[in-house]
Amino acid sequence: MIFKITNCLLLKNYLHAENRLFMKKFKHKFLLSLLIIALHAAVFSQPTGKVVEQEIIKSNILDRDVKYTVYLPPDYESSERSYPVVYLLHGFSDDNTGWLQFGEINRYADKAIADGTIPPMIIIMPNGDSSWYINSYDGKENYEDFFIKEFMPFVEKKYRIKAEKKYRGIAGLSMGGYGALIYSLKYPQLFVAAAPLSAGVRSDDEIKALADDHYDNNLARVYGRGLKGAGRLNNFWYANSVLNIIANESADSLKQVRYWIDCGDDDFLTKGNCLLHIELTDKHVPHEFRVRDGAHNWTYWRTGITDALHFIGDSFHQN
Repeated sequence: MIFKITNCLLLKNYLHAENRLFMKKFKHKFLLSLLIIALHAAVFSQPTGKVVEQEIIKSNILDRDVKYTVYLPPDYESSERSYPVVYLLHGFSDDNTGWLQFGEINRYADKAIADGTIPPMIIIMPNGDSSWYINSYDGKENYEDFFIKEFMPFVEKKYRIKAEKKYRGIAGLSMGGYGALIYSLKYPQLFVAAAPLSAGVRSDDEIKALADDHYDNNLARVYGRGLKGAGRLNNFWYANSVLNIIANESADSLKQVRYWIDCGDDDFLTKGNCLLHIELTDKHVPHEFRVRDGAHNWTYWRTGITDALHFIGDSFHQN
C-alpha cells in the first residue's frame, strides 16, 4: 500500500512539474506570438490620409454648384504646415469620385507617402463633367475660366496649400490628361509640372476622320455642333489643340513646365501622344515619355499614377 501511495505521489508531482513546464512554454510562445504580431503590424501598417468625398463650391461663373473630392495627407490634421498640391482630373463621362472609386488614389498616395516615394501632398479632384476642362465654343460652359479664376483660388484658401507655382502640379487621365496639358500650356506660370495619362490628344487628320456619332456624342458640345470632316478645323479647334499650341509656342515658354507623358501601346490615343512626344522633341523641350503595355482602362492608370505623382513630387523639391 505504501509503495502504491508513494508511486501516486511521485506521479502527481511529476505531472504537476510537467504542467508547470508546459504552461511556462505556452506563456513564452504566447508572448512571442504577440511580439511577432506587434512587429508585423508596425512594419506593414501605414498611416492613412483623410478623404473628403463630396465638397461643393458655388460657382458664379458656371452659375451652379460644382462638386469636388479632396485627399489630405496622413499628417494634415496633426500639423500646422502647408502642403504642395496636385490637381487630379478625371476622364470623359466620369466625375470627381472616379479617381477615388476606380483609381483607389487614396491607397496609392498613402503607400507612396509612407515609403517616401512622394512627399506629403494634397490632391484635389474636381468634377469636370464632359467639359474637356475648357470654355465651350458658344460661351455657355466656361469651365476653364471657372477652374483658373474661381476654383483654384477657392480651394487653396480653404486648405493649407502652398499657393505657388513651384508647389503646384496637375495630372489626369484621358479627357483629364488633355485638361492637364491645356492648363499647363496656357498657364505655365501656374504649374511646375504636368503628368497626363492617356491624354486625349488628336491630330487634325484624326479629328477630320472621326466618326460623326463619336464626334457628336463626345466633342460637339465643346468644339462645335453639326461639324463634319475638315469643317471641324476652325479657329476654336486650333486655339485648343494641344499639338497646335505646342507647334506655335516658343521652346522657352514650353520649358517652364516639366512634363510626364504616359500612354499604353494598345490605347486608341497612342498616335496623338506619340505626336506630342515628337513635337516636344523637335523643339528640344525636356520631358519624360512612357509607352507601357496596356490599354485605355483603369488597370493602366492605377499602375501609372504613382510614377506620375513621383515625377510631380520631385518637381516640388528645391535645388
